[in-house]
Amino acid sequence: QLQASGGGLVQAGGSLRLSCTASGFPLSDYAIGWFRRAPGKGREGVSSIDRFDGNTYYSDSLKGRAIITRDNIANTAYLQIDSLKPEDTAQYQCAASLSSWGPDPVYYDYWGQGTQVTVSS
Repeated sequence: QLQASGGGLVQAGGSLRLSCTASGFPLSDYAIGWFRRAPGKGREGVSSIDRFDGNTYYSDSLKGRAIITRDNIANTAYLQIDSLKPEDTAQYQCAASLSSWGPDPVYYDYWGQGTQVTVSS
């Protein structure tokens, strides 16, 4: 099971750190992806980290404003987003993949419930 948390209401320019905690399996065995769905839009893969080398992916929408990390001892992954913009408002989900990593949701085996991020202007 995956549980995403850390969302909330924040003013534009602020920061949030989203957490994705696994229970029942070791997160170290999986690549992690973060996805978001804004109102009226499709799912967007915004960040990912592989399970071997710490390689990371960021969408153009988050590049330069976000950092994805993982703490295998805590069995948790994080997505820090700075300089938040109103267009970052979305439901954010984390997911875990045994097979690959990156922004394509087809590779992901386990999905957590989302956490809502709302950015006010």
